[in-house]
Amino acid sequence: MEEKIQNHIELALQQLNPAQREAAQHIDGAMLILAGAGSGKTKTLTTRLAYLIDEVGIPASSTLTLTFTNKAAQEMRDRALGLLEHSRSMPPPLLCTFHRFGLMFLRLYIDRLSRLSNFIVLDTEDKRAIIKDLSKKLPTSQFDYYISNMKNASLSPEESKAYIANEKDALLHRIYQEYEAFLLSKNLLDFDDLLYLTFKILDTCEDIAQNISQKYQYIMVDEYQDTNEIQYKILKRLALTHQNLCVVGDDDQSIYGWRGANVHNILNFSKQFDNVKVVKLEENYRSSTQILDAANKLISHNHNRLGKILHSVKGEGEAVRVIENEDETSEAQKVAQEIRGLLDQGVKASEIAILFRVNALSRSIEEGLNRAKIPYKLIGAMRFYERSEIKDLLSYLRLLVNLDDDFSFMRIVNRPKRGIGKITQNKLTALAQSLQKSCIACVRENPLETAQQIGEKNYQVIKEFIDQLLGWQILAKDRLEDLIEEMENNLHFEFSILDEVDREGNINEFYALFREYAMKNPRSHLEDFLNDLALSNATDEIEGEAVYCMSVHSAKGLEFQHLYIIGFEEGFFPLIRGEDEGDIEEERRLGYVAFTRAKDFLNISYAKSRFYRGKRERMRKSRFLKESNNMRDSHYSLDSNKESDADVKYCKGMKVQHKIFGIGIVQHIQGKGSQCQLQINFAGLERKILASFVQIVES
Repeated sequence: MEEKIQNHIELALQQLNPAQREAAQHIDGAMLILAGAGSGKTKTLTTRLAYLIDEVGIPASSTLTLTFTNKAAQEMRDRALGLLEHSRSMPPPLLCTFHRFGLMFLRLYIDRLSRLSNFIVLDTEDKRAIIKDLSKKLPTSQFDYYISNMKNASLSPEESKAYIANEKDALLHRIYQEYEAFLLSKNLLDFDDLLYLTFKILDTCEDIAQNISQKYQYIMVDEYQDTNEIQYKILKRLALTHQNLCVVGDDDQSIYGWRGANVHNILNFSKQFDNVKVVKLEENYRSSTQILDAANKLISHNHNRLGKILHSVKGEGEAVRVIENEDETSEAQKVAQEIRGLLDQGVKASEIAILFRVNALSRSIEEGLNRAKIPYKLIGAMRFYERSEIKDLLSYLRLLVNLDDDFSFMRIVNRPKRGIGKITQNKLTALAQSLQKSCIACVRENPLETAQQIGEKNYQVIKEFIDQLLGWQILAKDRLEDLIEEMENNLHFEFSILDEVDREGNINEFYALFREYAMKNPRSHLEDFLNDLALSNATDEIEGEAVYCMSVHSAKGLEFQHLYIIGFEEGFFPLIRGEDEGDIEEERRLGYVAFTRAKDFLNISYAKSRFYRGKRERMRKSRFLKESNNMRDSHYSLDSNKESDADVKYCKGMKVQHKIFGIGIVQHIQGKGSQCQLQINFAGLERKILASFVQIVES
């Protein structure tokens, strides 16, 4: 058996290049793996994990691997378990996101903060709704940003007092205090609390910090360039009793400075830990040479970087295309036509993506795709669990976990309609606050006062509603499938005729997802289901056959065979906030990330004019075009989107060449200019292809 394990790991190691193998076989001490885009970092990490467990003999339970997205965590988990297939009897290694680790940690230790472990995690929309109820003197987003910043700097409301400099700061601080008091009273956490409270416990409870550090003797962190201050502090506490911290990242892909990510965490890693081993992964398995040449040239203009150059394993590939357009309408039309051509040629829709720096640019692209009847998915728009009818169902479930959750209670007390209007709701809230109780506790424990305040009829309606919830609460503890059936049979929402089909369909889909979760996780509790949903993110939506449209930030970690980057103009990409060098460097890193999402075909599009914020403006093409292209090289080609440029004369019998299908004979011509479509016979295989995708073969 031992010989079989040895061969299994040796085979995995043999599939790595020398730099990857060096990193995978490093055991003790701190290590920085500087991994360029597409350089096989996931394969390296998971092989290292298998090597530590099966070859070195480190217990799987002594390892902890942290990343940033559920998608990345799942991919790593699948690969690692595949390599450890013969070790199924042992507890699996823990691979999860930072926030899921925080969730699990707080389930065990939040009592150290005198809080209950059956907390519910708010999503962003609920957080903002609570803040909006507390104050409307400033935009809700400003309060949200302030609170998030304070927590990520590990500052409590009391500690943040020291940073009040003016009246606006005083207002922000007051709302932070009131918001925290509200969460505490309702046993709620927000997303930032999962790290903020985890660090608070690790920082103040030395015994727990020591125990956790000794439990996880070998820690690996993916996407280290995206860590913020509090994540760095947590890692320092986790590595308290050892220095076995391996971080993997790429300083050139640090693009989340706006939400607190600190690129200096990776730039200074070698100074923050002792005897750090540095391994550079510079062989790229994703993109062609010409795409990487453009990416390398662009990022070389940044000064604040560790430095590396990506080399393509795939070879030269196609030139990067720059598409010039008159305006956003012609841009959308051009991109949609090309994508229609690709789909007609048999390219999978999921291998095509359109990226933009500014979300507002998606409107014209969506219109173009709709006109061309191309199936697409807009990532980062309203997500399934943020839809109103789904939020209603989630509020029912949250109340079953915590009957004192007034926020959820007020959302659904009249959904479906029970005749409990806003005036009655306000009266009940006022009475509950005067008695220092939740609304449900007020109704149950003070029936006479409640009936007097809101009226006997309203009291009876709410009491029946609460009795229903109490019955469902018992089902939730015993059997989730029975709870789902009860909700399906008893909750009947009313929708307008226009919305009915879609909203009923969404509700049915929710019940199906809930039922599937209950079947797959028979030991899980209702709060586990709710918290799993709270930890979901936009990249979890990347599935199914559709052209994906998304911001560059959302595309991080993804790859596509055909990639279109639109809006490549000054003011849009880079998005100019001023001439601050830090801003420009992060914008350049965004460009680098965008380029390296492309596997085979990279198309960069800009418009000469664009209608934005109520007016049309002349645009200048992005400085990044010049920075990423040395004119003596051939890795760029210009495609001007003008009818006259594309109005090449084709005729039946003409010989043409296509990049994929080779040489063929034109059988039929339809349309002209940029919309000219050719029916071509490629040695018996007939295809309809846009003329812009072929070249005339001279006889």
